[in-house]
Amino acid sequence: MRTTLLAAALLAASQGMACAQQAPVGHSQGISTTISGAVVRLGFLLDMSGPYADVTGPGSAAAARMAVEDFGGTVLGAPVEVVVADHQNKPDIAAATARAWFDTAGVDAILDVAASATALAAADIAKAKNKIIVFNGPGAVRLTNEACSPVSVHWAYDTYALANSTALATIKAGGDSWFFVTADYAFGQDLERDASAVVKANGGTVRGSVRVPLNTADFSSFLLQAQGSGAKVVGLANAGADTTNAIKQAAEFGLTQGGQTLAGLLVYISDVKSLGLKATQGMLLTEGFYWDLNDATRAWSKRYFERVGKMPNMSQAGVYSTVMHYLKAVAKAGTDETSAVMTAMRETPVDDFYARGGRIREDGRMVHDMYLFKVKAPSESTGPWDLYQLVATVPGEQAFQPLSASRCPLVKK
Repeated sequence: MRTTLLAAALLAASQGMACAQQAPVGHSQGISTTISGAVVRLGFLLDMSGPYADVTGPGSAAAARMAVEDFGGTVLGAPVEVVVADHQNKPDIAAATARAWFDTAGVDAILDVAASATALAAADIAKAKNKIIVFNGPGAVRLTNEACSPVSVHWAYDTYALANSTALATIKAGGDSWFFVTADYAFGQDLERDASAVVKANGGTVRGSVRVPLNTADFSSFLLQAQGSGAKVVGLANAGADTTNAIKQAAEFGLTQGGQTLAGLLVYISDVKSLGLKATQGMLLTEGFYWDLNDATRAWSKRYFERVGKMPNMSQAGVYSTVMHYLKAVAKAGTDETSAVMTAMRETPVDDFYARGGRIREDGRMVHDMYLFKVKAPSESTGPWDLYQLVATVPGEQAFQPLSASRCPLVKK
């Protein structure tokens, strides 16, 4: 496999995107005429250097390339290429890059877009161009509600599932009054709304919230507001570096020592590893994947670790699952034409190390089990990545928003 820069014309069309590279995998002879452009080109719009680089970024790109290699490097006789761009967490760059990819670079599908605001922007372009787009990094539930489309799939998790698992478990443990520290963009807003609904539906109260700009370094004023609210639980409706910074500074302010509980509504395994078990022990969190769940997850994660040097999170493992499912659908459909591939994707269950019996609903949600974990104490851990204790498996039909509550115009009620 080799990595080359995209053409200068694509860089210009993408309005200054910082990183764009394509990685051809494999070669072929007698390429099938059922493949447009004689190549299947898969795009990934990721945060390669910003606050979500550790939870998507190079790790997600590596997972995509692993999947292409494991599939054999070709489909229907055509080579498969992986194209990666850094959207810098700017919706306009995400939209411009998606448009350029579809219009001039021959990208057949975008199989992840890191962060929700950029995902929503790219989703609009994919819908207009009738191109498949799949999401593993972003969590905003509106991607399968108001922003749903016939060509989009939400794969790994969403804010409804996070709130429905983590917030509910926290309330049952006695945390019935909440204050939210919320990232001020689509994902944070959706997560606060969904968690607030769970809190109120189960007899709890929300004492307030504060909106925090993306990639904030100093959380002191926001945490002081949370401390002053007297709420039992401070809900962190953010992700990536914002979450780790908030948790570190909350410890410095003595929030937990003062009797308040931190609820990280989206916490990745890399966040826990970075913060350490001493700082995170006892925290409840929800994930769609954990490397140590079973033999299949351990086997794949070991291979990933050998390549990347760290264990995968649910979004990175989801990228691998997505790529494999997409390529299988192309093979089944006998073409890379959008409607035929989408039909094959919806008809085929997702059965791999990531999900058992997963399925893509009419609103684009890939329904699969989610998992509630408790972070281990240092004395309970047997190794550097032995971080979680499984508390409960939440069946997909319970974890995700029911179709009866959907705001997606594609859902027939």
